[in-house]
Amino acid sequence: MPTDLPNLLTLSRIAAIPVLVAVAAVGAPWADMAACVVFSAAAITDYFDGKIARDRGVTSSFGRMLDPIADKLLVGAALMLLVGLDRLSHAALYPAIVIMLREIMVSGLREYLAELRVGLPVTKLAKWKTGFQMGALGTLLAGDTGAGVIGLGFLPVSLIGEVGLWVAAALTLVTGWDYIQAGLRHAGEQDARPAVAEPPAGETTARP
Repeated sequence: MPTDLPNLLTLSRIAAIPVLVAVAAVGAPWADMAACVVFSAAAITDYFDGKIARDRGVTSSFGRMLDPIADKLLVGAALMLLVGLDRLSHAALYPAIVIMLREIMVSGLREYLAELRVGLPVTKLAKWKTGFQMGALGTLLAGDTGAGVIGLGFLPVSLIGEVGLWVAAALTLVTGWDYIQAGLRHAGEQDARPAVAEPPAGETTARP
């Protein structure tokens, strides 16, 4: 049910997006830190909603559908904010593009495989990718200005975030290739199956 705690946590990730956008648009150091906190809190729910659902045995089709959508909306909003607010260097645009394209590709693969009633399991490497990705985006949202609010202005926070984004992009390419191979394999199996001839209109197949 949509009102189960895991689903409510998933919905909270979507609800956090307008809050994230509004806070980040302020442009003050405290707002940069607040944007990091909002994003990080939303990202953490991705771990807890799955864990709680498994522990309580309350997994649902609604949750399986909404969970990856919420993740992609949150990541997409954060990336667009960072680009739109000029918080990324030109070099960091490339991993951001790779990550966005991968999210779109995986969404397409999931939709295609769902028609075949085939799931696309999340690999352990994909979980590492998500961890680096969420950590990097949260760090970049805080930036050097936000780090100064909590006394960490001496650290190159933006640079650390961009390095994390490159690592996430590299893992994205590896896991994305794994997903492409899975999609191609299932597509090949479908093409190899003999087509079932449909009876002409108005005719029915004879029963023994």
